[in-house]
Amino acid sequence: MQYIEPAPITDKENPLESMMSRFDAAVKILGISDEMYYILKVPAKQVIVGLPVTLDNGKVEVFEGYRVIHSTILGPGKGGIRFDPHVTLDEVRALAAWMTWKCAVVDIPYGGAKGGIACNPRQMSAGEIERLMRAYTLAMIDIFGQDKDIPAPDMGTGPREMAWLMDEYARAKGMTTQAVVTGKPLVLGGSLGRTEATGRGVMVSALAAMDKLKLNPYRSTAAVQGFGNVGSHAANLLTEKGVKIHGISDISGAYYNSNGIDIQKAMAYRDANGGTLEGFKEAELIGGEELLTLPVDLLVPAAMEDVITKSNASKIQAKLIVEGANGPTSAKADDIINEKGIMVVPDILANAGGVTVSYFEWVQNRIGYKWTLDRINRRCDRSMKDAFSNVFEISQKHNVSLRLAAYILAIDKVATTYKFRGGYG
Repeated sequence: MQYIEPAPITDKENPLESMMSRFDAAVKILGISDEMYYILKVPAKQVIVGLPVTLDNGKVEVFEGYRVIHSTILGPGKGGIRFDPHVTLDEVRALAAWMTWKCAVVDIPYGGAKGGIACNPRQMSAGEIERLMRAYTLAMIDIFGQDKDIPAPDMGTGPREMAWLMDEYARAKGMTTQAVVTGKPLVLGGSLGRTEATGRGVMVSALAAMDKLKLNPYRSTAAVQGFGNVGSHAANLLTEKGVKIHGISDISGAYYNSNGIDIQKAMAYRDANGGTLEGFKEAELIGGEELLTLPVDLLVPAAMEDVITKSNASKIQAKLIVEGANGPTSAKADDIINEKGIMVVPDILANAGGVTVSYFEWVQNRIGYKWTLDRINRRCDRSMKDAFSNVFEISQKHNVSLRLAAYILAIDKVATTYKFRGGYG
């Protein structure tokens, strides 16, 4: 038996520290008491489990898994499950807190949660991933629940893994409960529009911000870092609105074309090429760091945490950054970005389209009825536009960045709700 040690965090800045620095700044503006500060800061529950899994070669490896429920003040915990070799407890804690603020910003009745397993799904067979997912589900059987904690896909997981989770939960409980998890395949109660929802929210946020900056989409250019579910759909939807995409990237590298990239052709190539853009001939191969500093109007970081740092923030030429990923800008880069006059639509607002449609999926499961794609898109777009307007109004009122305004809105909502529920007054 071998224990798989989680890989050390390699980012220059701990994502938990980045999240907390923004949290602290918002709390100071709101004048929240020390007591409320710690109520909102400390996670409600943190679970660490060891997961023995038999591999295809007959050997048993023990993986470390996490589930952090940051808050249930607004409702049940909500957050994805990440399969990644670099998963750490601090990262999961930061992501869980981000989910609390994200749900509050878009005004849906969820608290924040997140899960993760330190593993490399790219080096595992489908059978090994299934056994790991089922082991994790059983380990969390008393944590998950449609009114307690509702997981979803995240990096390294998707509808397939959520189907296994739902099935294992159903076996353990002796009944099928579709609403225990979102991001499921359509035939198992998944929602139309969920796949592209996060990218769609990025597009809606980008257009709202471009309107404030007086940027005409048909005369604007963009670069999108990350060409997975979020980045590719965001790029495709922005193209439909007239924006010309000059740069895209994934794990194989970054690709640039000054005349614009045909995003649908890039998506088709990726899907036929084992999920990567490697060998894509419609654009010039450039460095990944270079993509972030291209002379474009809009930059969409939709890959990993802390890709915009104090070392490269000063080189960014975009007028607008819309964060498709969670925590792509380190806290130490915020001041540099703000001083350059770049507007940033923060992650807890920009990528909230995903959790919004997850909420719609949960609602549909609860009532046993399916909505049309048009209805889902209209409701998601309205929710994202309203959230942007609310955050922009607060940013003007307090003369702060959109990021700080989003935190102010979210923290104030959660704190006020806690008091109304009869908590610390």
